Amino acid sequence: MPGLKIDTSLCIGCGLCVSACPQGALEMEQGVAVEKEGCILCSICVQTCPVGAICIEKEEVLHEKVQAHGIWVVAQLLPSGSVHPVTLELIGQACQLAEDCRGELAVLLAGAQDLQAQSELLIHAGAPKVFRCQSPSYLQGLETPYCDWISSMIAQHQPEMVLVGATDWGRALAPRVAARVRTGLTADCTVLQVDPETKLLLQTRPAFGGNLMATIICPHHRPQMATVRPGIFPLPELLSNRVGEVVECNPPLGVFDQVQLLSRQHAVAGRTLADAEVLLVAGRGIGSQKNLKLLQELAEALGADWGVSRPLVDAGWADYRYQVGQTGSTVAPRVLISFGVSGAIQHLAGMGRSECIVAVNQDATAPIFSVAHYGIVADCIDIIKEWLNQCKGTK
Repeated sequence: MPGLKIDTSLCIGCGLCVSACPQGALEMEQGVAVEKEGCILCSICVQTCPVGAICIEKEEVLHEKVQAHGIWVVAQLLPSGSVHPVTLELIGQACQLAEDCRGELAVLLAGAQDLQAQSELLIHAGAPKVFRCQSPSYLQGLETPYCDWISSMIAQHQPEMVLVGATDWGRALAPRVAARVRTGLTADCTVLQVDPETKLLLQTRPAFGGNLMATIICPHHRPQMATVRPGIFPLPELLSNRVGEVVECNPPLGVFDQVQLLSRQHAVAGRTLADAEVLLVAGRGIGSQKNLKLLQELAEALGADWGVSRPLVDAGWADYRYQVGQTGSTVAPRVLISFGVSGAIQHLAGMGRSECIVAVNQDATAPIFSVAHYGIVADCIDIIKEWLNQCKGTK
């Protein structure tokens, strides 16, 4: 079995490993070190042992046993039964990944009332193959039955990569699947690329509170799994002349869920920041909550929507639903105008696909200017007030 191994024939009973263990998982018995419960395989004891009597044995890696191939996208359905837009976005990106690693793209679809219509939509979006499965267990959209089927499909076909939308549903499903098939998972990716040399999936996401971008790889286990938030990648063009293969699949035996869904209560439909065509965004440079009201007034005068960066939500100036960025809403309006936004990594990740970005900031070195199509180095409050005056027809 993999894990911590102590060679008692080499151990000299110095006790250095016992005192070094941060978990208290080692003790001395009859002059040699022995392992107790609580070891987290941190390897501190391995580095501490002066005679090399301790090592950590790792399990044999999966891709040495089987040859993984292909890129899969897990389709999510809306309560209406239609395919969630994030699925189409992932298909568009997966098409590019498939070209880069010369793999085959396929989509997993289950639970739709009209499987034929949704299968055709996936093919028109660019999927050359659709694995589809129908069972009453999938109609409620609960994660456990999906996990059973997807895990069994992975074991049977051994895909190289599996992509899931980072919706509430996807965030509940993907970790279950990853744990079941014993592989890694990178959550909330903003960039997916294939390394041209190793053909590994380069999974990039903000880390350490968004202060840097981390590129994560999964070299030893398959499939390589990642979730991606809606709105990160553009929707692919739907072409009705695209053709693809549909493969009917049987659900695994004994599919059931310990949870029974008795009813659904849908939230009242309303506009979100993701629907905005023109969006004004305030950052910390706005100065005060009083000044934020000026931005709201300008947005109303222009018929635009408004949002804020994370620091303003943390300060209590605005509700979370108005937060723009990786940890808030991912937006891609036709026009985005930022006022006093410095441009932290996680914020840029959530608005970088906007068609036209205008930045107003007193700091000419602010990172926001690196992505802006037009930049104004000025006091954002002066600009807002002048614009309001223009809207009101006053000087």
